[in-house]
Amino acid sequence: MKTKVVVITGPTAVGKSDYAVDYAIKHNCEVISADSRQVYTGLNIGTGKITKEEMRGIPHHLLDIVSPEEKFNVEKFKVLVQKTILEISKRGKLPIICGGTGFYIDVALGLDLPEVPPNTVLRKELNKKTTEELFTLLKKKDKTRAQTIDKDNKVRLIRALEIVETLGKVPKQKRVSKYNVEYIYLDFPDEVLKERI
Repeated sequence: MKTKVVVITGPTAVGKSDYAVDYAIKHNCEVISADSRQVYTGLNIGTGKITKEEMRGIPHHLLDIVSPEEKFNVEKFKVLVQKTILEISKRGKLPIICGGTGFYIDVALGLDLPEVPPNTVLRKELNKKTTEELFTLLKKKDKTRAQTIDKDNKVRLIRALEIVETLGKVPKQKRVSKYNVEYIYLDFPDEVLKERI
């Protein structure tokens, strides 16, 4: 039987953390932060990191675990999330993943990534290019991946080109989750979100 995991997601400033605490109180849960910046110590204000008072006694995991000087990536996050889910479940509680980094959530819950090590020489070369140049290069080398990528995200464009350089193309990603996942998506109209931000 698959372990149940609840994922609370939605745009910035929608109130995910408050909702997660309310849900956790009602359903005997612990919260795992899935924010790629809240893992860093000291990055509190700009990331909207939940405070001890706002936690209202509910255990929160994967906050303030890495120094901003350290390298941290989605693979490290995946290992930590899966370990934390297991620990929470062993305590007889329901794990809630709460956060704003959808890619981190997807990978932690079963999105399969190609195993291509970083190529620092290629990254340095590609980093000199603009996002437009990188996107044009990706379109030439892998039209399929170019159709689904955020063309304004330089880091993802460089990673896609790095994978293409190694494998010839970006393989189609597979989702195989060992969890029974329930998603709760929160949202407000844009004007309300802007005001809350």
